Amino acid sequence: MINDLDEALRQLLIREMPIRNGEVDIVFDQPKREWSARINRPTLNLFLHDIRENNKLRQTQPAWRVERNQDGTVTQTRRPVRVDLHYLITAWANDPEDEHRLLARSLMAMFRMPNIPTEVLPESLQAQPVPIPIMVALDDELRAPADVWSALDNELRPVITCIVTLALNPYHPIVGPLVRSRELRIGPRIPSTTVQALANPDQADLFWSVGITLHTETSVEDLQVTLVEQDLEVELQPQKSFVLSRLRAGDYTLAISVKGGPAGHYPITIPSADYDIEV
Repeated sequence: MINDLDEALRQLLIREMPIRNGEVDIVFDQPKREWSARINRPTLNLFLHDIRENNKLRQTQPAWRVERNQDGTVTQTRRPVRVDLHYLITAWANDPEDEHRLLARSLMAMFRMPNIPTEVLPESLQAQPVPIPIMVALDDELRAPADVWSALDNELRPVITCIVTLALNPYHPIVGPLVRSRELRIGPRIPSTTVQALANPDQADLFWSVGITLHTETSVEDLQVTLVEQDLEVELQPQKSFVLSRLRAGDYTLAISVKGGPAGHYPITIPSADYDIEV
């Protein structure tokens, strides 16, 4: 994915500087002395020198995002990690004026673009959850440039700092069945090693919460659902589903009607493997 970001930056600079007829090379090499000695044409170098997580953008929301699928399953997707990629942009040419001209053109091109345009992004980066931001020439990004060039064993040169923030997701989505029921056990805690206690129903009261979905062409606003045994009218969600809570195991009846019309009675059993009701 990082090499795809490199290509997106290359296409951005070619388009925005602009660079025509391949008059300037754009490379991503480590600008050491041996490398610079081989340059024979104007070159922009974008050296990726640091990668670190952006803690300021770390998600404070739940780590997993859950989406319902039409086949009754759910897809759990872990939220991505936001990572800052730090580039050093340098210009290389025979004439210092040409180098400064390249630096100015690349600086203006990136200042015009707060985010990388989607039209220069390769397919692998099209699904980013937010636009990919670019920050250039930050005042506190490179405090000791001489140390950088000393480490690279090369002469001191003017540098444009560039930070690109990318969303990386190392986790695979998890697809599984929708959880439709939950068991609630009320009573004193029973040691898991005490098999006899677990087998004794008098040790605890068992309650269930179940999610029920209605399949009907009638709109939610026109439907009325009542749990007959408790004379309880339930609240329907927009997707024509609802939750019944704190019910003991057993048989129940749902009275479902179009408001103002006669009710149909639908038996349900708790617990059950299926809580889909065709109305």
